[in-house]
Amino acid sequence: MNFADKRRAFVTGGGGFIGSHIVDRLAQTAASVRIYDNFSTGQEQFIGHHAGNPEIRVVRADVLDSERLNKEMAGCDIVFHFQANADVRGGTTRTQIDLQQNTIATWNVLEAMRINEIKHIVFASSATVYGEPDIFPTPESYAPLQTSLYGASKLSCEAMIQAYCEYFGIACHIFRFVSWIGERYSHGVIFDFMKKLRKDERVLEILGDGKQRKSYLDVVDGVDGIFYALEHSKERKNVFNLGHDAFMNVLDLADIIVDELGLREVRYATTGGERGWLGDSPFVHLDTTKLKALGWRPRISIEQGVRNTVQYLKAHPQLLERSV
Repeated sequence: MNFADKRRAFVTGGGGFIGSHIVDRLAQTAASVRIYDNFSTGQEQFIGHHAGNPEIRVVRADVLDSERLNKEMAGCDIVFHFQANADVRGGTTRTQIDLQQNTIATWNVLEAMRINEIKHIVFASSATVYGEPDIFPTPESYAPLQTSLYGASKLSCEAMIQAYCEYFGIACHIFRFVSWIGERYSHGVIFDFMKKLRKDERVLEILGDGKQRKSYLDVVDGVDGIFYALEHSKERKNVFNLGHDAFMNVLDLADIIVDELGLREVRYATTGGERGWLGDSPFVHLDTTKLKALGWRPRISIEQGVRNTVQYLKAHPQLLERSV
């Protein structure tokens, strides 16, 4: 896969936490980048440092607007599809959101690629596609049963991408992410805990029993993994787990956040049960042997990644004032 020849990139969700880092990496390679984002959760400040760069253009639009999407994608060589519903828990009350923002949105992207004859897609999938596995670390070959609408929507996106690859000669790189942390982090457990502690430094509510074990990956390592796979994998259809070798339980995560904030005598109020919400998996730990066999390794420990994230949010408190 000669990624170096793909100089014109289209990035959906390019103003978001991960998408903006993808844009940064593409800019470093002197690629021409088209950012396509409705900024419902993305932040203009995440890409503001590219202002004035004639090779980077921002399109404020929605992936559900298929006519606009088809028009704006014209002339590109590769699509990084990183737009998605950011609220993993929202499907219990808004049952249509994952279908619309993940599945239908991905079909719109694939149709625009077909119409514009673009032959390469990079897709942000999720560890949620594994449901509640009974093999740890969980390999890409694991056959899952779904436990969330979010995970089901991501798995359906993967299947549709693979079918389009077969029908229309498209190459794909699909990455199943654990929770990502680091600079520009704007939603998730660290974000939620810091918002709660801003309201009350004495008590921290923790969903579930706090014993849920999760793997986390710093965005620097994650983006390195994506581009390493693009340069080194040889297949036309590629599916990779992208996570950390280690994992951490939620109570230990809370301890690090509290320590980094300099707080003392914080009481943890757990809500009980081994899951934080319907569809939450008590243990997330992915087998990254396949990607590591190409030569990639995570370099930043989970603890350091958590501390980096807390420091970033402390320096950008306006993010904590938003509802995500």
